[in-house]
Amino acid sequence: MKCPYCDHLDNKVVDSRLNKDATITRRRRECLACEQRFTTYERLEVMLPMLVKKDGRREAWDRHKLIAGLEKACEKRNVSRDKIDEFADNIEHKLQDYGAKEIPSGVVGEWVMEGLPGLDEVAYVRFASVYRHFKDVNEFMDELKTLLDSKDNNEDGK
Repeated sequence: MKCPYCDHLDNKVVDSRLNKDATITRRRRECLACEQRFTTYERLEVMLPMLVKKDGRREAWDRHKLIAGLEKACEKRNVSRDKIDEFADNIEHKLQDYGAKEIPSGVVGEWVMEGLPGLDEVAYVRFASVYRHFKDVNEFMDELKTLLDSKDNNEDGK
């Protein structure tokens, strides 16, 4: 691991910790040349299915694209980066459980749409406005009514 301060390649691990799901290892390292400390994260790389886009193109899964979209939807909202990472982890678990080599990108989009109201309702509306390609205000209002109706049904069932 290259030191981010002096580019030296030799360092030692000072501390290692697993996250709560035991899926990411956080390591504190110390450079043997400049003695600066830095943190690295290790994540198990799994083979996830290829996404099949609407136009038929195939694209490798990109966690960073999902997180960028979620961050944009959650901009100026009280949603922590940990919550966004947890949401992305849940989507990746679904991808692993899908059990096929390819998956339509629309399926993943629907998974995101299903989970977003639990993360943040405003983020859901923002994401839906881009994902659903609303043609006019009436389509937007229909989506809001669906969200409110499902919220009412969930509160009635408690």
